[in-house]
Amino acid sequence: MYHHVKKLMYTVQVGTPDPRFGNMLLEQFGGANGELAAAMQYSIQGFNCEDPGCKDLLMDIGTEELSHLEVVGALIRMHLKPMKTDRAAAEADPLVAIAGGGGVSLVNSVGDAWTADYLKITGDLAVDLRSNIAAEARAKIVYERLISFTDDKGSKQALQFLMTREITHMRAFTAALESMEKPRFSIGIIKPTPGLVDQYFNASTGESDTSENGGSENRKNETLGGEPWTHNSGLQLVDSEIEGGEGLDITPYDPQPGTEVTSKKDSTPVGEDVGERKVKTPGKKLKAS
Repeated sequence: MYHHVKKLMYTVQVGTPDPRFGNMLLEQFGGANGELAAAMQYSIQGFNCEDPGCKDLLMDIGTEELSHLEVVGALIRMHLKPMKTDRAAAEADPLVAIAGGGGVSLVNSVGDAWTADYLKITGDLAVDLRSNIAAEARAKIVYERLISFTDDKGSKQALQFLMTREITHMRAFTAALESMEKPRFSIGIIKPTPGLVDQYFNASTGESDTSENGGSENRKNETLGGEPWTHNSGLQLVDSEIEGGEGLDITPYDPQPGTEVTSKKDSTPVGEDVGERKVKTPGKKLKAS
């Protein structure tokens, strides 16, 4: 159940309206990394979540994102207000001024309509939590960039509040992922192919065409074997056959459902062989509430 309280989560104050900046702010209203996308993504994940605790987490943060949408909407409306009466301001974005009446619309900063394609929902809790951590990181950096393009103190403070909450949500989603007590790279129910999963394929050959001095240089020996993903990570560097290496191990290997480490909080697996192999049996009947 949703209930609208006629009070913003953060009180917005704008000293000097800037229609062009208001247009930029639309990115966090109807854009791919905006508040509506976050609210819908987390809420729908919450509808699908079978673990009561994680369901509450997703619904709580999804609901807070709706409150953030309201804050961003208020901020945009204040900055776009001159569009209603000033032609020069309206010309900054005729779509917003004429089609939208100088107010908030479900579009991003270049006028593209909001779409559900922005949402990352898989129905697998561990995967969705990782998507959410990334979503909060993207939103954080967008807010940081917006802060750098306004001199209005009230706008900066409102954006600072919103940016900070992104980090809070990142921490909460990370804690939820850790609470599943699974190995870092355990996804789904089928273990990856042994050996192959540990091979890092060197797909870069030849010489780099750029260098600090503007000329060509061979960076292969400088980088490979010196980066963390090619050593001390459990990964083994494998050279291409083109370079005289052995290439990836492509020995056929049959998928084995039920071999991956799972969690009590995991979503029920999907697939025809789930029932036969009894990969996971829910501990209780589900009841909508």
